[in-house]
Amino acid sequence: MKRIAIFPGSFDPFTKGHQDIVMRSLDIFDEVVIAIGYNTAKHNRYFDIEFMVKKIEETFSKIPRVSVVVYNELTATLASRMGAKYLVRGLRNTTDFEYENSISQVNRHLNDELETVFLITSPELSSVNSTIIREVHRYGGDVQEFIPYEL
Repeated sequence: MKRIAIFPGSFDPFTKGHQDIVMRSLDIFDEVVIAIGYNTAKHNRYFDIEFMVKKIEETFSKIPRVSVVVYNELTATLASRMGAKYLVRGLRNTTDFEYENSISQVNRHLNDELETVFLITSPELSSVNSTIIREVHRYGGDVQEFIPYEL
């Protein structure tokens, strides 16, 4: 049976930190699905979702084991529908762990076959975060070194 993992997030934008988590996940799983969800707490995206799908697909164009989907449902439901038994999440610090641990517990309650796998962010990428990248970009700063595609 294929080990399918979903890497869920808003990816606004998708960063080199996210790319690192995907690439390292491929050592563990047969297939990784980058799932761009609509986060109800984030009312407006900074980068258009279709643009981000295109950029992520370009980033992994030579790696057929990586795919991208957009979803508007519970992550646990998406995983069940796609036959995925694993969620992958990256952790930069203890604050991330506290937040992600709560989500993983709820996902496990909603889908008892779903296991969340946490990968610690590579040290050189631990300061990269989408919120900061959006702010730098919004005010005309160069963000190219933080993202794996051309803007």
